[in-house]
Amino acid sequence: MDLLGRCPRDSIGLMRPRLDWFTVFHAEQRRFMSARLASMEDLWAPQRARRRVAVEPLAARMRPRSIEDFEGQERLLGPGCLLRRMIEGGTIGSLIIHGPPGTGKTTLSFLIGEACDAALVRENAAALGVARVREIIALAGKRIEESERRTVLLLDEIHRFNRSQQDVLLEAVEEGTLLLVGTTTENPSFTLNGALVSRSTVVQLEPLDSGAIERILKKAVLEDRGLGDLALHVTDEAIERLAVLCDGDARRALTALEVAARSLDPAPRIEGADEVRVDIEVAEASIQRTLAVYDASGDRHYDIASVFIKAMRGSDCDATVYWLARMLDAGEDPTFIARRIAILASEDIGLADPNALAVATNAWLLTERIGMPECQLTLAHAALYMARAPKSDSTTSAIGRALAHVRTEGSLQVPPHLRDRANRSDGPDGETYRSPHQFPPGEATSDYLGSSISFFRPTLNDLEGKGEGE
Repeated sequence: MDLLGRCPRDSIGLMRPRLDWFTVFHAEQRRFMSARLASMEDLWAPQRARRRVAVEPLAARMRPRSIEDFEGQERLLGPGCLLRRMIEGGTIGSLIIHGPPGTGKTTLSFLIGEACDAALVRENAAALGVARVREIIALAGKRIEESERRTVLLLDEIHRFNRSQQDVLLEAVEEGTLLLVGTTTENPSFTLNGALVSRSTVVQLEPLDSGAIERILKKAVLEDRGLGDLALHVTDEAIERLAVLCDGDARRALTALEVAARSLDPAPRIEGADEVRVDIEVAEASIQRTLAVYDASGDRHYDIASVFIKAMRGSDCDATVYWLARMLDAGEDPTFIARRIAILASEDIGLADPNALAVATNAWLLTERIGMPECQLTLAHAALYMARAPKSDSTTSAIGRALAHVRTEGSLQVPPHLRDRANRSDGPDGETYRSPHQFPPGEATSDYLGSSISFFRPTLNDLEGKGEGE
């Protein structure tokens, strides 16, 4: 007989309330313990926060806390400048902040968000899905309806959003439901939807100059949130060297400074403690070598290629070989460089030195055959030849004028006496085709165009080049 069988069946109903009471008791006990644990977690929250701060790198601890604390970018944030006026006037709309690494894009987005007195939502586009975007937009709309408070979406690496993900933001940005502050190292014109860019103000940050980097490093040495609690002396020469070697990247400079300080293991700053010295040798060892800031598929790739071509065109040999070295050191495809040199040989030298095209062609061929590192000599040879060669754009101008005429004017007809043998006939004045090989020079001239329009206009360099070659 089971346990219930020992009791009268009508007493089972009397047991149910007792069972329910036990259920309630245990539920209340669980809630009490959960609340107790939550309160204990709240008590430990400051300790957890301190531990998180303790492991933050120096660059994170030294983030500017206000616009006044922000170093560099005076063109945008100086008194009376565009972005400063927008922030102080509370007229911030959606922004796309574009610039190289270490220039303060993320920090600036936070400062702008705080100036808007709005709810801040920070996300990284690389880890953000469409569902989460829709949730943020829905909450932003509800927040406006209930409290008239705006929502600012701080979206790092916005270029990682694909086109369909960007489209989800369009309506919310256009209607003002959401203020978007996106940051990217890529050119928005190439990586973002034109519709999204047109609804935003694009702000471009420049690499920090050495003066701004030096001020940031000196603050890090002196302030307690930086390295101010250590018995550490960093020489002015070390700071100046780090500011030069970091290529305008404040994060890289601060990281190198922290490596230098921590590797020497300075003691806490106490009365009478001997200071550990960071000199220029320690600074250079900490940052190692200058890594060329270069992205083979981004803006810097095209910027450096552009200035390389302009240096050859401008006959500046030193600039030509420097920008060539920058591309080679960064791992640029050498055949890409060879193609640029070959294009310049016809576009900017042309008939002033017809041999330039042969030099460029042979350089391209050798580059493909021998590869790096040996082909860097061939590329330098060809690039410096182009820089030293006389310049003429008569070829470029002639084909440009001819193409424009073909595309905008009526088609010229082939003169009857110059057509293919099967369709040839005498010209309107009885003119027949006369081969120049059968007559002395100049006697067999014909009107090969049938029009008086002129496309080719030789320059003085063309004539000089012809004279030297004769």
